[in-house]
Amino acid sequence: MTNFYARGIAAGALMLMSSVALAQGETENEIAERFGARASVLDISLSPSGDKLAWVSPGPDHSEVLFVIDLAAGGKVAQIASNTTIHTDLSQCSWATDERIVCDVYGMARNGDGVLLPFSRMFAMSSDGSDALSMNERRSSRALGFNQNGGDIVALDVSDDEGQLLITRNYIEEFTTGTRLASDKEGLGVDRFDVVSGKRRVEIQPDKYASHFLADDEGHIRLKVRSSRDQRGVLTGERVLLVRDQNQSDWDQLKDVTLGGKEIGISPVAVDAASNQLLAYTTINGYRVLVGVPLDGTGAATIIAQRDDVDVAGLVRIGRQRRVVGVSYATEKRSIEYFDTELAALASALGKALPTKPLINFAGANADESKLVVIASSDTDPGTVYLFDKASKSLEVLLAMRAPLAERPMGQMKPVTYPAADGTQIPGYLTLPPGSDGKNLPAVVLPHGGPAARDYWGFDWIVQFFTARGYAVLQPNYRGSSGYGEAWFGRNGYQAWDVAIGDVNDAGRWLVSEGIANPDKLAIIGWSYGGYAALQSQVVDPKLYKAVAAIAPVTDLEFLRSDARAYTNFRFRDEQLGQGPHIAAGSPRRHAEKFAVPVALFHGTLDINVDVRHSRAMADELKDAGKQVSYTEFEDLQHNLGDSKARAQMLSEIDAFLTQALGS
Repeated sequence: MTNFYARGIAAGALMLMSSVALAQGETENEIAERFGARASVLDISLSPSGDKLAWVSPGPDHSEVLFVIDLAAGGKVAQIASNTTIHTDLSQCSWATDERIVCDVYGMARNGDGVLLPFSRMFAMSSDGSDALSMNERRSSRALGFNQNGGDIVALDVSDDEGQLLITRNYIEEFTTGTRLASDKEGLGVDRFDVVSGKRRVEIQPDKYASHFLADDEGHIRLKVRSSRDQRGVLTGERVLLVRDQNQSDWDQLKDVTLGGKEIGISPVAVDAASNQLLAYTTINGYRVLVGVPLDGTGAATIIAQRDDVDVAGLVRIGRQRRVVGVSYATEKRSIEYFDTELAALASALGKALPTKPLINFAGANADESKLVVIASSDTDPGTVYLFDKASKSLEVLLAMRAPLAERPMGQMKPVTYPAADGTQIPGYLTLPPGSDGKNLPAVVLPHGGPAARDYWGFDWIVQFFTARGYAVLQPNYRGSSGYGEAWFGRNGYQAWDVAIGDVNDAGRWLVSEGIANPDKLAIIGWSYGGYAALQSQVVDPKLYKAVAAIAPVTDLEFLRSDARAYTNFRFRDEQLGQGPHIAAGSPRRHAEKFAVPVALFHGTLDINVDVRHSRAMADELKDAGKQVSYTEFEDLQHNLGDSKARAQMLSEIDAFLTQALGS
């Protein structure tokens, strides 16, 4: 077995020691502030040499701060950049060279018609924060539209000249009246960009219908996806896949992909240079699997990874070019099938060296992958960032993922199943307060969002907040959740809302029948679709839960459809919702008179996932019906309420709301 030698460094000591031991007599607001604080590490990147580390951390309220530490020069931490604009987020920063860092900013704005427009921008800077330059072309006064897409990194390290990378570029057509200088180019292309000089040249000309590009793990662009649109600009769902060899400039259409002699549809996710094949998802026997499609023109796919009980959850990647080294599955707990034998052995050894943190994630690497950034966590531990050096076999403590919560006792998350009304066993996770006997407790059912999502075993800040306040928490992976195959997903949680909400309500009934929950102190809380499920549970069975809290909830299915009309994905939303009596029956806003318990609503005003009008209208309908409702609105915040102060306020208000409603 590999032996690891651990030693802390300055940054690790700084961050880990900043988590104060749990104070005696901690107030409810202080607990809410600890759990509501955003993760201490929002993004992290290791330089090509492995000597420098950059990470994004939350600052006060909604701000983000970029830190850099020179590991080879004494471990001094320097703050080199920050973002304080509430409607934007400093979302990601990566080392382009050992001296230059590239960052993404994601934001939200409204156009003149009040429609929310997400946008992104990229910039580069030196490792001390100097010499910052924009990586986006200046907006022309003749442009016929607002450029939302500021670009994405397609490949790092693409030439022998240090500092060149490939980034997408969105071209906006210009009006031609009165000038010959206007450009008629539009669509997505790729530029070769020098992060030192700021110079750029076109690598791939723009394509009006291009939606994204994929590079292989050697930095060559190998795939272009063209997505067709109708006359209104709405995506039709039809796509054309174009591929090319490393030394080729022309594109060939990839068609007639077969598996076992039968034609299949695929969703490309990566290109492997060594095997010269496209890695893609497809569905076999109702489950998502990973296949390899050779790029030699034959189109004969082979299965790379599959299970017969759950979907392939995702790819496991490593390195600066995001090399695919395995796949993950989620059964009761996450498991990884590594294609790389060295990493498989290392992950196993790390798991044994860190037995209380079995979730091992390779979060970054230097250029030759001799040094790895490792994040280890568990259900009761929000995680620690380590630096592993293959040569010395040393494991250095770097950062706490959630410094305010480090070393704090947490409730253990236990996989469970419970019976639905029709006898189907529904999987979920039960978390009890630390030290609890699990009997006659105040309890919360916490359905996940999506609905095309699922809950996983691991640390969850909302779950652990409620267990810290003495509640048992059950997270049901109701029918309509993803990850369990097509049959489990069914017609989705909107068209078959009655099945999904039935499973959610049966979760509450099971807690009571098992003696875990006091039936008079049972609440339901959810975010997004989970908030919808919480509200709709009242429409179905007003007597089951004694309090309802909904964060950014869907409240009217027709609202959800009409809100999508301004966007290119309208067809997806329209088909997801369908037509029929389930729209009215499944919209809690239209059934306010059925509510029998207090309701608390929370929403941000820049929420593009679920427009703020959902909560506003729900609150109005409940008030008009004479029901007990409170509504808290967060100005300029998006769907995730990515603001530590706002999250702490929300947790504190929900805590007080439950205390009053349940008498807890």
